[in-house]
Amino acid sequence: MKRILLLLTLLCAVMSMNAQGRKRVSILGDSYSTYENFVQPDSNRLWYISKNPRNDVTSVNQTWWHLFVKEHGYLLDRNNSFSGATICRRGYDGADYTPRCYLTRMDNLGCPDILFIFGGTNDAWAGVKMGDYKYSGWTNEELYTFRPALAKLLWYCTLRYPNTEIYVLLNDKLGEAVNESFRTICAHYQVPLIELRDIDKQKDHPSVKGMRQICDQINAFIAGER
Repeated sequence: MKRILLLLTLLCAVMSMNAQGRKRVSILGDSYSTYENFVQPDSNRLWYISKNPRNDVTSVNQTWWHLFVKEHGYLLDRNNSFSGATICRRGYDGADYTPRCYLTRMDNLGCPDILFIFGGTNDAWAGVKMGDYKYSGWTNEELYTFRPALAKLLWYCTLRYPNTEIYVLLNDKLGEAVNESFRTICAHYQVPLIELRDIDKQKDHPSVKGMRQICDQINAFIAGER
């Protein structure tokens, strides 16, 4: 595994040089980060489309991630978002979500300089089991619970993308158990956690106003860090 990670890291370095110094941004997300024709693989399930009667977001230019990339002059590397996806392997009604979960998709994010991990919403809404805080030696059964899965996700991403700025985005109104799990596990891996506040939504998904709020809160957090 170490040899594979080294080769992938070297490939990322070459790609970054070819980008002429412009930072590349990737997203690992769920429905909040989808948009038709801008998600890879293109077989991923979408929520945001150009003709969506459920929401006023009708252009990719209105999404939080496109706003962020465009305003900073960055390049979009890979948006691997899947509507309805959970971080852990368990989903709605107890179904096995392994094919779509974050753990399955975390090695397909290109070679980003900045990586946003935006998830946990479906884990909360589906009521998956929290599990225990555990930072190594995860069993397959444990990865069907939230805390072990989130820990493995961040462990892997910090190894797989060693020279990448990684930020975790936390949706609002997910409940204290989920919130505290994010805070604890992100602190363990020293990954910055951006806790979103009062996001405007339609059908439980960010509206045009909400997308702008997400981008603004990300900008404010990163500016404060620097």
